[in-house]
Amino acid sequence: MNLLEVKNLKKYFATQKAVDDISFGLRKGSIFGLLGPNGAGKTTLIRMITGIFYPDEGEILLNGKTFDPINDVGQIGYMPEERGLYKKMKIGEQAVYLAQLKGLSKAEAVAKVKEWFIKFEMQSWWNKKVEDLSKGMGQKLQFVTTVLHEPKLIILDEPFSGLDPVNSNLIKDEINNLAKKGATIIFSTHRMEQVEEICDHIILVNKGKKILDGSVNEVKQQFKENLYSIGLEQIPVSFSSSHFEVIGKKDNSLVIKIGNGFRPNDVLQYFIQQNANVVSFNEMLPSLSDIFIKLVEGTPLARQFQSVTA
Repeated sequence: MNLLEVKNLKKYFATQKAVDDISFGLRKGSIFGLLGPNGAGKTTLIRMITGIFYPDEGEILLNGKTFDPINDVGQIGYMPEERGLYKKMKIGEQAVYLAQLKGLSKAEAVAKVKEWFIKFEMQSWWNKKVEDLSKGMGQKLQFVTTVLHEPKLIILDEPFSGLDPVNSNLIKDEINNLAKKGATIIFSTHRMEQVEEICDHIILVNKGKKILDGSVNEVKQQFKENLYSIGLEQIPVSFSSSHFEVIGKKDNSLVIKIGNGFRPNDVLQYFIQQNANVVSFNEMLPSLSDIFIKLVEGTPLARQFQSVTA
């Protein structure tokens, strides 16, 4: 069952179509990557899902029921890209206060905050003020205040901004743990390598429209270009075949593009017939970054894909 369903959502600002007829569903326990260039409509979409904006058209369902921004807010945790914390307030006091706003009692809030502060080694920060924190420390605090009330839907906008590698891995591990416990997570970022590591499903929006929607593996398979890396003990002095085209070479490895109508086994058979010792042979799938650039830069493939999915 989907925890969240977005149906034909539209939002206009004057003559600008910030979100233009976007639909998708998120199953429980999934980690969903929301991708798009600046100005694509991601933030507007998130603000409608969290009830900050009302859609001009369309419907949002949470747990199969029409989303109610007033009564359903406790089921959502939202970490915006901008730091949404009170600078003059002490950190422990602020975390407890924000937890109470999400429906926890004072005792429950204190217990939860202490639990997360211990987990993230933040105990010594309790009486510090937000204005005294570095950007990375502020990110850790904001993450904690987003998830400590155990929301069913967690929305993270650039959660790794300002974090060092150790703390990035700490947050990444917690994101995976929350998903395993049943939380559904929307992860918005510009860093494609993080999306490949964390997300199991992605949606790409551009100019207010959805132009790509699928699992990470499905998307990569859809845009693969028959590229393979073949490692040889020694590259033959000369070779030529209609089976493939060599498009790259490094040391004893070749990057090849297999021709239409031929299979990987045909290429392997060719090199065996050349008495070449094959050390490795791997398909090269495109990265999400490559796919992202290809789609948003207005190439013929992007226009073709948009015409199919619009």
